[in-house]
Amino acid sequence: MNYLDFDRLEGLEPRHFRSAKPYPWLNPQGVLTQQGFEALCATLPEVSRFTPSFDVKRKHGQASHDRYTLEYDEGVDLSAAWRAFLAELGGKRYRRFLRRMFGHRQLELGFHWHYAPAGCSVSPHCDSRRKLGSHLFYFNTPEDWDPAWGGQTVILDDGGRFPRESNPSFEDFQGSQTVEMMGNRSALFTTTGHSWHGVRELTCPEGSLRKVFIVVVNKGGVWRRIKRRLKGKAKAGY
Repeated sequence: MNYLDFDRLEGLEPRHFRSAKPYPWLNPQGVLTQQGFEALCATLPEVSRFTPSFDVKRKHGQASHDRYTLEYDEGVDLSAAWRAFLAELGGKRYRRFLRRMFGHRQLELGFHWHYAPAGCSVSPHCDSRRKLGSHLFYFNTPEDWDPAWGGQTVILDDGGRFPRESNPSFEDFQGSQTVEMMGNRSALFTTTGHSWHGVRELTCPEGSLRKVFIVVVNKGGVWRRIKRRLKGKAKAGY
């Protein structure tokens, strides 16, 4: 069984992605096969294995991004479905899709899960300069989530006014668009100096969780690998 619907991925047009406003983004449905989506939903990692990340001070005075987080590494205990999905994400066809969309050959991918309970939000921000972008997969279903509770990623248009190192609120932006999160949806967006996005405060009942899996798409290349190794040695006191 395939988890990614490669025909669907390969049918997505880079020109549509890159011409989107206020910056390149897409919100396709059915990037996962329906059978794969259901298998992944049924075997998501338990929140008890996540690290709480609440009231963490952010740069530039931005409000804390409150959630539970789980970073992927080889030691993470996962279901067979998630292992197979991650293998597809690391494979040639998915990387070919990302290269086509971002127009960049050297890529490094990272993976993590974010779960968020009631009262949490993601304040408006732009991602790290090192990122080319992100691919978010949403894993809530009508059985565990009502869209009226929020949880949608909001694409924000600052009209080029706000520097990345600033702290605007949702109300400060001249326009916004809401990403759909239900029904086997994902969101792909690029990182620029004005790629502002966020998630408004969740109003779900206690015990409910917004569940998202994120593919972080970083710029790769030999020099970047060397710099990371040197940085690691410096931290270790070598």
